[in-house]
Amino acid sequence: MFTISDLIYVIPALIISLGIHEATHAYTAHALGDNTALNAGRLTLNPLKHINLYATIILPVITIALFGFPMLIAKPVPFNPYKVKFGEYGAALVGISGPLINLVMAIITAIFLRFLTFPFDIEKFLLIFTELNVISFIINMIPIPPLDGSRLLYALAPRELQKIMNRIESFGYLAILAIFLLVFNFIYAPIDYCYVHLMNVLLG
Repeated sequence: MFTISDLIYVIPALIISLGIHEATHAYTAHALGDNTALNAGRLTLNPLKHINLYATIILPVITIALFGFPMLIAKPVPFNPYKVKFGEYGAALVGISGPLINLVMAIITAIFLRFLTFPFDIEKFLLIFTELNVISFIINMIPIPPLDGSRLLYALAPRELQKIMNRIESFGYLAILAIFLLVFNFIYAPIDYCYVHLMNVLLG
């Protein structure tokens, strides 16, 4: 999907898209009454506040080299699910707001690509930006803690499943990376299927 030579476009696209993704979590939590992100200095569109050198830059480079597409991880925005309005449903809104803004960014850049003409480098950047946002939307909506989609599942799940999800989430993103590597051969096909069809819808 991506090659090492694409990194000149991938890295700035990652920094921008992940920065906006995390900022959207922060603004949504703040709008729902939780000031945790504000107090942590994360209520900002400055992408440098939301990225981590190892998880946001080095890890995607490694996964592009190994698998052809990046594992996308930024610094998670802190929020207190007990302070947001609407309880578990408010926490679900905070969770899915990030992937949804990725989908919105993919739609906007796809419209530009479909109806406007750009120089090669700008067109290449916009295409990769669209692809990365589609991938981020798909992967983050997987309902495995601590991915964003798990917040939606958590709000709808029975208590016993919520307890299991809490135990998984306690291991953090190291658990996600381990699970991702273990089940990669099984989840690649559905992820790729969703990616190809969504890109076809966006770009025709």
